[in-house]
Amino acid sequence: MNVFHKRQGQEAVNFCYFYTDTIFRFRHLLADDALKLEVISALQYLVQKQLVTLYGFVIMPNHIHLLWYILKQNGKESPAGSLAKFTAHRFKKHLAATGLLHLYKSDKDDRSYQFWKRDPLAIEISTEKIFISKLEYIHNNPVKWGLCEYPEAYRWSSARFYMEGKDEFNVLTHYRE
Repeated sequence: MNVFHKRQGQEAVNFCYFYTDTIFRFRHLLADDALKLEVISALQYLVQKQLVTLYGFVIMPNHIHLLWYILKQNGKESPAGSLAKFTAHRFKKHLAATGLLHLYKSDKDDRSYQFWKRDPLAIEISTEKIFISKLEYIHNNPVKWGLCEYPEAYRWSSARFYMEGKDEFNVLTHYRE
């Protein structure tokens, strides 16, 4: 499958994106490994249901980056919407149990709590050169943050998959496949 092509109209499926979503108020909610696993669980669901093909990811303390190909909607919901909705529900449950839920109380009329910022970033990937630059950016993010010395040492990233062929979470597809 050629994942790099120009999008026709406003259709969100059948296109590769560099996707970024950030925790509201840049809090380090995802510093908790249990909540990183909730993001992984959501990605596993999206991959298993063949809604997306995941080529790269990193889960940082206050944001995530994904390189993914959107295959189809999840009913009326986009895969990105499903990811945000599922993780928000799981974050809420976890934070209620730990007594930290009040930190994410929302002052908006349409929600009680807010975990993700509104309007995540989705950049269309149209060439292999752009794709590789975004993949390298993703893999170097934990190194730049001082979380590890080299990309493949960071568990919450696809770097080990590309460097050593290891996919601990069984969610990745090599972009050349």
